[in-house]
Amino acid sequence: MKKILLSLSIVALLMSCNNSNEEINTVAPATYNFERNGSSSVSFDGQITRIKMADELAKSLLMSSIETLASLNGKFDHNAGENNFENADLNLSSKNIRSKVASSADFFLSNTTDAAAIKADFDFWISAQVNEVFPKWNEVASKGNAGQIQQAGGGSVRYVNAKGLEYNQLITKGLIGGLMVDQILNNYLSTAVLDAGTNITDNDGNVLLSGENYTSMEHKWDEAFGYLYGNETDITAPTYEADKFLNEYLGRVKTNSNFTGIDVAVYNAFKLGRAAISEKDYITRDMQAEILREKISTVIAVRGIYYLQIGKLKLISDKAAAFHALSEALGFVYSLRFTRKPNSTESYFTKVEVDGFMTKLLAGDGFWDITETTLDEVSNAIASKFNFTTEQAGI
Repeated sequence: MKKILLSLSIVALLMSCNNSNEEINTVAPATYNFERNGSSSVSFDGQITRIKMADELAKSLLMSSIETLASLNGKFDHNAGENNFENADLNLSSKNIRSKVASSADFFLSNTTDAAAIKADFDFWISAQVNEVFPKWNEVASKGNAGQIQQAGGGSVRYVNAKGLEYNQLITKGLIGGLMVDQILNNYLSTAVLDAGTNITDNDGNVLLSGENYTSMEHKWDEAFGYLYGNETDITAPTYEADKFLNEYLGRVKTNSNFTGIDVAVYNAFKLGRAAISEKDYITRDMQAEILREKISTVIAVRGIYYLQIGKLKLISDKAAAFHALSEALGFVYSLRFTRKPNSTESYFTKVEVDGFMTKLLAGDGFWDITETTLDEVSNAIASKFNFTTEQAGI
């Protein structure tokens, strides 16, 4: 009897291992290509739509002669059927940007106060571009006065507020964190979303969403993928030139010799995580989500430091170029709030820390009298949360 009981215990243990997926050896495909019954099971149309909406918004922020506060707000908070975009398909869409900013399940579902404040930040920056910068479009900017400032040698003209800040850069880079990163790391890769309702049971039983070729869990993972790769012409061979948001800046970071291969690590984690879902291997799935949290958060931090350091180098010789870099930096600094420590429920940076960085960088007359010391202090504070230095990120 003891031998029988021992044998049954061993069988039960083995079954437990299988149910917890510890014995599954998931292998990723060569590319992000997943099919069921001979057709693709990958879909992220909503992410493509919002990336395209954000792209039109970014371009329109520099069209002072034809854009108004109403027209820009329409691009940010679109309603189906409104004629807000050049792309007619976007006008028909019921989706918009604003509703997805700071709306992740993990960070903002129960934190509606901060979510509303973040949306209000974007609302304010859009209105400030119209009310502060557009009226001074043809005037020369100076300390305390909005207007235009040209880069040295007849370079690009930048349009700044009284502190030297380009709102269009702050908004665009802020959306990388507030929309793309938050939705990827804190929403679609969240177990609260992946495992919501009957998702595990349905995925285990290959129960597809009505009229679709994928399970709910597969689709959620694809939607995370879509915010990074959705605008690529060929997702099996990304070029990192598909848009001006997270896609581009992962491409920029991979060219830094200190972060060689980060693009491969991100793409491979997305592939293996999606394959693991198909194999019902949720341990491997969750391991890939943690890799993505670390790597994508690193992209935000590296580019924030990079632009702070470029701004520092240009302060004396070319204020317009410095202001442009610092405006980009400020957007990435704002985006730090949406990063995510792996194996935790926390961002790398608290609201208090990010607010402190923003206040320090815009103190007094802002970029007009910012110091190298301040730029290094903020850079070093960001780098201290990661396994790299300011020097490594700033090249």
